[in-house]
Amino acid sequence: MTSDESLARAEELLARLESTRGELERLSQTEDADRALEILGELAELSRAVEEELQRAKSQAEEEMDARP
Repeated sequence: MTSDESLARAEELLARLESTRGELERLSQTEDADRALEILGELAELSRAVEEELQRAKSQAEEEMDARP
């Protein structure tokens, strides 16, 4: 996977993160505590995945730069 592909994946994950955050915001009006906790878990998982993809993209970009003549 190239750094560009990792960045694209991170952008997809960020979009999912924003969508999930919006769901939590809508849910806050219904007072469904159990679902809110599930969504918070999803947000934490998505945040970790975004961080991993950004780290992967950074590492790959550095490798690509080192490989250039």
